[in-house]
Amino acid sequence: MKLAKIAKFDSLIELLDAFPDEESCIIYLEHLRWPNKVKSPFDKKSKVYHLGNHRYMCKNTQKIFNVKVGTIFHSTKLPLRKWFMAIWLVLSHKKGISSLQLSRDLKITQKTAWYILQKIRTCLICKNKGKLDGEVECDETFVGGKNKNRHKNKKVKNSQGRSFKDKTPIFGMLQRKGDVICRVVENTSQYEITPNILKFVEFSSVLYTDEWQGYNDIAEIYTRFSVDHSKKQFVDGDIYTNTIEGFWSILKRGIIGIYHHMSKKHLQLYANEFAFRYNTRQISEGSRFKLFLCNAEKKLTYQNIIAVA
Repeated sequence: MKLAKIAKFDSLIELLDAFPDEESCIIYLEHLRWPNKVKSPFDKKSKVYHLGNHRYMCKNTQKIFNVKVGTIFHSTKLPLRKWFMAIWLVLSHKKGISSLQLSRDLKITQKTAWYILQKIRTCLICKNKGKLDGEVECDETFVGGKNKNRHKNKKVKNSQGRSFKDKTPIFGMLQRKGDVICRVVENTSQYEITPNILKFVEFSSVLYTDEWQGYNDIAEIYTRFSVDHSKKQFVDGDIYTNTIEGFWSILKRGIIGIYHHMSKKHLQLYANEFAFRYNTRQISEGSRFKLFLCNAEKKLTYQNIIAVA
């Protein structure tokens, strides 16, 4: 199979045409992972022997490997073609895809579909191009049910607003015309907000926030402008947080419409998923798929996945 034949694919149909079998998937993975020569995942400086049938041996360790070793595909029994389909569906659906739907699409169990999705999410982190810079909007959102949607005996007292009794806060920083970074936090106090801004935002940036008191300390370090949502003030010239609020809307529509519920333990992975799609919004579907495969060098077990904090 010639790589030129699979250089471009920007739809699911084109993807399936480009990868008709396991062999074509393996060849493409080898091309992405080893563009110049095969390297041992056990010792990158070691000489490598080609054993045939896409199997290799590391001279220094005497271990045999293939292109899947050391990646999320390590020891998988699922055909790579189904993996590629799952990756494509996750990356191309703006609001994501549920494990139930994926199990139907790929004809696998829901447990297997959930495991695949969690493995995929562990790779959905764009390598930092550097800190956010320029005009940066900061905001918080809360993930969790509303009392009005609960049965009377399951309502949580004093759980609305900024209470964290049954909701998990996510803090977000979004560079206008740039990337977004989301962090699941314990609360929205200055002790959570300030360290995250210092870590991810350049000092030369201009911050746009709402009136929340958790931003008061950061105003002594950064140039900060705010709008007072409590007074129905949402835009004052260039001062607004509408961009990041638009991102929150996408995330929440995904949670409500696709995932319905997610545990706090795994929430950061879901936030990363939505951030990855947003941060790669200006590249083609095929380029996004290729970028993912280039970041798939993570060996994960089921125990690793369910233990994610």
